[in-house]
Amino acid sequence: MRQLSYKTFLIKLFILLTVFIFSPAYSAYSSEIIKEDILTTLEQKYRDSSFQADFTQVSTLSALEITEEASGKAFFSHPGKMKWQYLTPQHHEIITDGKSLWIYRPEENQVMLGDASQFFKSGAGAAFLSDISLIRKNFVINLKKVTADFVEIDLTAKNKQEDISLIVIRISQKTSEIVRVVTHNPYDDTTLFELNNIQFKPFDPEFFTFKIPDNIDILNMN
Repeated sequence: MRQLSYKTFLIKLFILLTVFIFSPAYSAYSSEIIKEDILTTLEQKYRDSSFQADFTQVSTLSALEITEEASGKAFFSHPGKMKWQYLTPQHHEIITDGKSLWIYRPEENQVMLGDASQFFKSGAGAAFLSDISLIRKNFVINLKKVTADFVEIDLTAKNKQEDISLIVIRISQKTSEIVRVVTHNPYDDTTLFELNNIQFKPFDPEFFTFKIPDNIDILNMN
């Protein structure tokens, strides 16, 4: 009789554990653990770091059914310093030292000046790559997808933005590096950045300061 009761107990315990493991509450709990592990790993890798990468960019205007592609090299240094060197289809550069913003178009003999904090505040230009703390600070984070090769997380701005509604980040399982960033706006337009050949290395701070050439048109974006 005791043996039968013990077997019954084990069966009931197995049923309870099975229900618990596959319940929505358990799944949510597991997602939170995975998400926290991802964020901690990212912060350890990117905090106070500088790196460069080759990039490809695909921008899609949904309403007009227009897709444009570009490529080049990108450079990042904590906190807030970035340089995007577009090599195709036309050469131009987007440079910020964390305070000022320069957009240099040599073929048009033009440089545009602006306030970096205003331009990048909503996450434009994958600004968090130069300051990984912005992810926790500015976004609600949700686990999107987990595979053997990568993990994806969704970032939704805590404060509503007009030009960015969602950012999706893909992180390599092998290297813990951010290899893809996709930004969405409220009009269903998207900009996709693929990052390759990522190299962590230091840069001179002057690398992120643009020296305006003589005899060039200067436009103020403020």
